[in-house]
Amino acid sequence: INEMTLLSSRQFRVEETERYPGSRQDPARMASNFAGVQGTNDTRNDIVIRGNSPASTLWRLEDIDIPNPNHFAVPGSMGGPVSIINNKYLGNSDFLTGAFPAMYGNVNGGVFDLKMRNGNQERFENTFQFGVLGTELTSEGPINKASRASYIITYRYSTLDMLQGLNLKIGTDAVPKYQDMGFRINVPTKKAGTFSLWGIGGKSNIDIVVSDKLFEDIQNNESYGDKNRDQYFRTNMGVAALSHVIALNKNTWMKTSLAASLQTVNANHDLIIRDTNSVPVSPFPKILSYKFEEQKSTLAWFIHSKLTTKSSIRGGFFAVRYDENLYDQVKIIGLKDSLAQLVTDSVPWKVRENYKGNFYLLQPYIQWKYRMTELLTLSAGVYSQHVTLNNQTTIEPRIGIKWNFRENQSINLGAGLHSQMQQTYVYFAIPDTIQNFGGVEANKQRIRANEELGLTKSSHFVLGYDRQFTQNFRIKLESYFQTLWNVPVYAVSSGVSLINSGATFSRFMPIYSMKNTGTGRNYGIELTVEKFFSKHYFFLFSGSLYDSKYTGSNGKTYNSDFNGNFILNALGGIEYPIGKKKKNTIGSSTKLTYAGGRRYSPVDIDASAKIYDVVPLESSINSQRFPNYFRWDVRVSFKINKSRFKVVADGVIVPLRGITHEFAVDLVNVLNIRNVLALSYSPDPKNLKGDPLVKNYQLGFLPLFYYKIDF
Repeated sequence: INEMTLLSSRQFRVEETERYPGSRQDPARMASNFAGVQGTNDTRNDIVIRGNSPASTLWRLEDIDIPNPNHFAVPGSMGGPVSIINNKYLGNSDFLTGAFPAMYGNVNGGVFDLKMRNGNQERFENTFQFGVLGTELTSEGPINKASRASYIITYRYSTLDMLQGLNLKIGTDAVPKYQDMGFRINVPTKKAGTFSLWGIGGKSNIDIVVSDKLFEDIQNNESYGDKNRDQYFRTNMGVAALSHVIALNKNTWMKTSLAASLQTVNANHDLIIRDTNSVPVSPFPKILSYKFEEQKSTLAWFIHSKLTTKSSIRGGFFAVRYDENLYDQVKIIGLKDSLAQLVTDSVPWKVRENYKGNFYLLQPYIQWKYRMTELLTLSAGVYSQHVTLNNQTTIEPRIGIKWNFRENQSINLGAGLHSQMQQTYVYFAIPDTIQNFGGVEANKQRIRANEELGLTKSSHFVLGYDRQFTQNFRIKLESYFQTLWNVPVYAVSSGVSLINSGATFSRFMPIYSMKNTGTGRNYGIELTVEKFFSKHYFFLFSGSLYDSKYTGSNGKTYNSDFNGNFILNALGGIEYPIGKKKKNTIGSSTKLTYAGGRRYSPVDIDASAKIYDVVPLESSINSQRFPNYFRWDVRVSFKINKSRFKVVADGVIVPLRGITHEFAVDLVNVLNIRNVLALSYSPDPKNLKGDPLVKNYQLGFLPLFYYKIDF
């Protein structure tokens, strides 16, 4: 959709979220089918692009950068188990995986550039949907038919608590509760342009209580929470914006948006220790409590002009104010020889974060597209950003070239510099240190140790080949090389790097001060063979071979957490009209995913016992890999169309409001494959001399159904 983009991108079609099996009507899970995207975590919808952390993905909605748009979102991540975004109000959008143009900044991995559609300008329409993932209601229609003003609004409430009797295995015995909504009001005017007011938001909570369950049940049924603590988790997210678009002349238009967003996360953990009979030892000590609150106020503006028949230009800026309110405290509970003997006396709370303040991010850019010949197109731009928190500034050139060397065939080349702020809570974390600080000024130095962290930077190089055989059938081949530098790593010698953060339900909280001396690199090759839906069927094959490594402050090079080395997706489906009048539709689709297993490290058992959590061996981080990941999904749908019409003068048929019923079921992981997710430290109280490490498995067979009525 963005005409400045020449490569490493594809259009995301809303109807694909309905047809792709296993996508759960979630744009992020649907994107995991695309080449270069890793989707091997059934419990979350993280978008891992070309070996980059999901925290390196930018979510943009209606030209505004938005917070993590997922329920149960953890600070420092951009994914979660359930999406707040609803496909009912989405329009066709863009998904970019590298070397993106200058209007996309503060991102190293990829971009999901989402658009909202306007409501129906002619008549009122409503949708009611009931299913495993929630009960939804959507309404849209004209506000004023003469001016073509319209609205669309959606609301969803979770229904998992209503369906507990079905014994669905969702990865936890706890009941997640969530609700979300989205709306858009669009008001065109005759001379003053078009005004739009839009917003999305959601709230969620879950109490993962393991103290009232048998030890064996926890080991087998809990994929989301730690197995040795009760967890109480609350999240809220919302963003709203007022936008104005106006045509200055027939070749130039301008857009201005003012937006505000809020994201809050609250968590409290109680440690559960069991005696040798597996009985919890009470009272349960509180060991973690944190509150994360971030507000953003954004002014976004750009102007787009078609200078000539061969040349277009876009220039603009983002001005963002961050308001932070962060607090985190933890207790380090020591253990004696027996699990029942807790050292809780006189253990103080350790404050790891305590900050309230604000700073600004300024992002000007300009992008130019020029068709040099009938066969050769150039897109070049410059992006810059300045962070007032620590006065970090960067200037980043970008370039893309497309050569249509034959009919329906092209070679594409792209390169550019990119940079990204750290997750904001990292700047204000209060680390431990090996130095001996004393006095007020020294303590300030410790507290502000990470505030001077610079931007993580990367360079992208992409070479691609496209062949469009027909309007609906294409082949795409791309190779890429990405280097990263200025990656935050510990100031002490260590293999820990922020390059691995953002893909779990646990935050990375630095225990030492950090510095920008880490590096990383990702390279690979991708193949896409795709037929878009036409003539009753579609298919998509995507394959990626890649390598992702990083270097820590100890100078050693490791596999990154996201280095699965390969991923293959094959999916397809059919849809046929049935019945005497061919008004009804039956459809079926299937998907196979085969990928390299998740990386893990050999565990330092003695060190893990001291903190009751997994501590990897420094010398062998991510040197091991779980068995390869495999999943087969199937989707079946049946649609009944009850359209109505009337015949007016001269036999003209005028359609009236109709009713459509749709029944669908997604069978996720049909073969109930037990793919391994991670290791956890959870010693069996009945066998303290046994192996304390437990494999956490991903979701097994999960049937998801819904009924939808449009009227």
